[in-house]
Amino acid sequence: MENYSDYFEANKHIWNQRTAVHKDSSFYDMPGFKAGKDVLTPIELKELGDVKGKTLLHLQCHFGMDSLNWSRKGAKVTGVDLSDQAVDQARKLNTDMGLDAKFICCNVYDLDPAGSSPLANEKFDIVFTSYGTVGWLPDLDRWAKIIFHHLKSGGLFLYS
Repeated sequence: MENYSDYFEANKHIWNQRTAVHKDSSFYDMPGFKAGKDVLTPIELKELGDVKGKTLLHLQCHFGMDSLNWSRKGAKVTGVDLSDQAVDQARKLNTDMGLDAKFICCNVYDLDPAGSSPLANEKFDIVFTSYGTVGWLPDLDRWAKIIFHHLKSGGLFLYS
């Protein structure tokens, strides 16, 4: 893969700025979420169904609201995002809500098993990502291979 380090650094900077705005915006409605509001879409809920006891890898999780919603529903969640400020916010929200999700700050391409992935050979029942996640990715084939690698046999990938 070409060297995209400047591109990734600029993208991280933008997402750090967005996190500062998004976490307090009415669009995300953090107070409603903390009070129990479901932020997942009806399609996501229908497609994944009961996630109790399932392992779920949430790629490009932003500041973790969807990840934590899945955790509230009983999934064992690992969220990954490029933005250190988003991951810090996700970890804080996780602690504030008394949940047990795990958040890793890294570029999604760092999950490539050919490198030194922070998840190494960990496999998940579900790999999940949602809108706004692929437009900035320079290599969708590599991204797909990472998803495939981290899915258990018979697992489910949901891109909503």
